[in-house]
Amino acid sequence: MKLKLLQKKKVIPSQKRHTRTKGYLKDNVQLLTLALPTVILLSIFAYWPMFGIVLAFKDYKVPKGIWGSPWVGFKNFEFFLKSQDAWRVTRNTIVLNLLFIVVGIVCGVIFALIMFEVKKARHVKIYQTVSIIPSFISWVAVGYIVYAMLDPTKGMVNQLLALFGKEGISWYSEPQYWPFILVITKTWQGVGLGSIIYYAALMGVDNELYEAADIDGAGKLQKTWFVSIPQIVPIIIIMGILDIGKIFRADFGLFYNVTRDVGALYPKTDVIDTYVFRALMQQGNLGMSAAVGLFQSVICFVTLMLTNAIIKKKSPENALF
Repeated sequence: MKLKLLQKKKVIPSQKRHTRTKGYLKDNVQLLTLALPTVILLSIFAYWPMFGIVLAFKDYKVPKGIWGSPWVGFKNFEFFLKSQDAWRVTRNTIVLNLLFIVVGIVCGVIFALIMFEVKKARHVKIYQTVSIIPSFISWVAVGYIVYAMLDPTKGMVNQLLALFGKEGISWYSEPQYWPFILVITKTWQGVGLGSIIYYAALMGVDNELYEAADIDGAGKLQKTWFVSIPQIVPIIIIMGILDIGKIFRADFGLFYNVTRDVGALYPKTDVIDTYVFRALMQQGNLGMSAAVGLFQSVICFVTLMLTNAIIKKKSPENALF
């Protein structure tokens, strides 16, 4: 009798789990079907290529293939870490990405606040559409636009300087100007699309907060500072954490096409991605490029986890996880 009861107790929970799982699949079949293409694409283009990590520890030879090539341990990492340019490209990557993050968030929030204040304006949709268009322009086209502006002989900027009696600047041989040029270009290209998240967060703010502020006699700037911004601080922090998680990865299209890969600008514009690309093109060393890519991914992961841990310790409700 006792054995029968124990058997029933063992069977019933599994049956319930099976029933719940079957019911969940049946109730969410449409959502699961919608998610299926994304899962397949991620599996093919994000997870399956991770198999190539083994190249970072091999002296890859095409005739021998991946498994036939000899293991070399951490020698591929030594190529980058011991090179004389390692500090320069690492410094440029971190500093420029920090500038992009800070300026991008500030400009994105300001633009979202402006759009939120004029949301009832007649042409607000046109403003939003125009601001998003640059995000869909390739860096190749952006590079030509920047060159048309900064060409030493026929560039619009030098022609404008000549009108004011100023001497033209040879922009592509003066590296000290390029951190500012890159920040302006990156901000122009991404601020419209980046502000959408902040704008959506502002649209979700309770109107009663603004009504209470009106009753207290608050002006527009006061409502922005004491109501709007505090309400979107969690979103700002999350976006900042996600951006910091990519701080060791540079936007290759920006740094390669906009600067036109001019050697004179390397002291200020050469980053890890462009440095590895040139080394790969010149030497064809796939193992070295895989090693640097793995190194970047590990550092980005550690940076993301540390940043989230600090935020979680100071303000748990604003942490990413």
